[in-house]
Amino acid sequence: MKTVLVTATEESTGKTAVALALARLAAERGLSVGYMKPKGTRLQSNVGKTLDEDPMLARELLDLDAEMHDLEPVVYSPTFVEQAIRGKEDPEKLREQVRESFDTLAEGKDLMVIEGGGELTTGGIVDLTDADVAELLDAEVLLISRYEQAGDVDGVLAAADDVGDRLLGVLFNAVPDASFDDLETEVTPFLEGRGVSVLGVVPREQALAGVTVADLAAELSAEQLTDAPADAFVERFLVGAMSGDSALRHLRRTKDAALITGGDRPDLQRVALEAPGVKCLILTGGFRPPGAIVGAAEEKGVPILLVQSDTLTTVERAEDVVRSGRTRDAETVERMGDLLHDHADVEAVVGDSAAD
Repeated sequence: MKTVLVTATEESTGKTAVALALARLAAERGLSVGYMKPKGTRLQSNVGKTLDEDPMLARELLDLDAEMHDLEPVVYSPTFVEQAIRGKEDPEKLREQVRESFDTLAEGKDLMVIEGGGELTTGGIVDLTDADVAELLDAEVLLISRYEQAGDVDGVLAAADDVGDRLLGVLFNAVPDASFDDLETEVTPFLEGRGVSVLGVVPREQALAGVTVADLAAELSAEQLTDAPADAFVERFLVGAMSGDSALRHLRRTKDAALITGGDRPDLQRVALEAPGVKCLILTGGFRPPGAIVGAAEEKGVPILLVQSDTLTTVERAEDVVRSGRTRDAETVERMGDLLHDHADVEAVVGDSAAD
């Protein structure tokens, strides 16, 4: 049996989509595949229990007959971390728990895909970083990283040192078009020269990098005040707390953005409607904008979303939605599978037979 742990240099690199897509590609090759996320980090409340969303999706997409307490043996919540710092969690018992769950899930499998939690170093408080987990479960490690500038290579090399000989290689995900050539012609040979295999360079795809205005409205429970189409993608947020003149200069330099500001700031709203990179306005505090603003937005085809929450809360919720990318679903995983098939050495990661 082969075990591959998918980890990342930082959060929000597409780990879940990559891990599940690899598992499905392996299953298509006839392998019996299992999945596990030892540390649950993307937590939500579900029928009185705190569970990670990713193992729930994995169980559904991979058709796994497995218990959640095995798929996610450690609930890495803020409360858990506080208890661990106070010495109320036993690292050795936790390691035992992870190992037992792994053995249960791995029975009869050709390949086990282990999803890391957060980033490579998450879990250090209880000696369960992803490098520790790889050692515990005798796993090879696939490292996921972003790449936008040469300095990003520092993080890759540091992570490679942490993982050591267990490193299968690095997969660069969501790479912008402008960075593609440098990565393939300069960075890849450099890393290969340092003993780090580059197993893929996956291009950035907007449908996986951002969320539509419609998705955003649903997640924020927002009321849409215009009839403008809500299919534009949003990848970043600007907070309207500046004067109109300075805002205009800033807004003109951005793209695929939403402006979050109070509904009582028509000056900023008016300026934002002049910036082509602003895809929607999110107005907070339940304050409805003047009719002239709504009319101008209708004319320019810019949606206005109205929320009842304050600006700070709205920013936090909106950023969390975009950090998570598109809602994790079968379509997202399927598209990632296509990208990996075209741009990554899937063979090197999952192998092609039960003999692996």
